[in-house]
Amino acid sequence: MAHQAREAGALTSVADQPNGFRFVTLAVNSKMNQPTARRELKLAGLDEVLDECRRLLESGYQRHGNWSLGQICNHLRLTIDANVQGYPTWMMVMGLPLRPLLRRWLLPKLMDGDSPVGIRTAGRFVPAGDLSDAAEIDQLEASIQRFGRAETLHGHPGFGQMSKEAFEQFHVVHAVHHLRFLSTVERPR
Repeated sequence: MAHQAREAGALTSVADQPNGFRFVTLAVNSKMNQPTARRELKLAGLDEVLDECRRLLESGYQRHGNWSLGQICNHLRLTIDANVQGYPTWMMVMGLPLRPLLRRWLLPKLMDGDSPVGIRTAGRFVPAGDLSDAAEIDQLEASIQRFGRAETLHGHPGFGQMSKEAFEQFHVVHAVHHLRFLSTVERPR
């Protein structure tokens, strides 16, 4: 990511930490408080997330971030499935000490669409590089259907338990965060 940001002129600094994490500071558009390559996107529900994914597949798309449409759909599916099936115990334990702070400070920002860029995700949620866009959309659809049928959902490692409606909105906001890095391609007629 740092290499791509440097080439785009958006990289401000890179700092490798002793714990193995790398902090990357990116320049942002002051009007939007978002990186300049992200498009405006508003979606109201998980059905609209699927519609947007299909629209991008149909029209073709340009990547302005690290992941393809298939990779984004895979990542979204893995996080929704974890909400339905449960997160690993180690994630829940690690998130517990920070949960009150994250729930009070970060969650409201995320739900308002102010999602930080460049935060690393746990390896289990990082998609492979060679995924089929169409197949991953189908798998995301199946995951969303499982979510819709679920009577009980598992808490999030960082944010804890929420209502089903709040979790759906969380997943929609998460999808918007990633899908904003893809823009449709105008095809010649």
